[in-house]
Amino acid sequence: MTYIKPLPEADKWSGPFFEGAREGKLLAQQCNSSKRFFFPPSPVSPVTRDGNWSWVELSGKGTISSFVVMHQKYFGGFGDEVPYPVIEVELEEGVRLLSSIVELGERELVVGMPVEVVFDKVTEEVTLPKFRPAA
Repeated sequence: MTYIKPLPEADKWSGPFFEGAREGKLLAQQCNSSKRFFFPPSPVSPVTRDGNWSWVELSGKGTISSFVVMHQKYFGGFGDEVPYPVIEVELEEGVRLLSSIVELGERELVVGMPVEVVFDKVTEEVTLPKFRPAA
């Protein structure tokens, strides 16, 4: 089956994030001086403004901090899923990222819902981190 949704294009800075996802790890950069995590990837720490940072594996656990429900078909690949939610997750480490929610079932999507990461291998090259309600 061919994956028809838009795919991210990894670059010099986001490459390690997507490599980690392929290995089932959720990664973010951490400032080595302040120990604060940051995302999206950047060449410098937003705290110290220097390149003294490391890629670190995150817990993959967090809560939904916001969400929207898309009612327009902006991309053909999502046509059969409209309306569909896009969530913002605040991870335990303080990093926020946008993603999809899966395995929602009959539960209502609410801000504050605990979630955990799952990895969806959408092509041979791309694995996307998505979230499901925490057990």
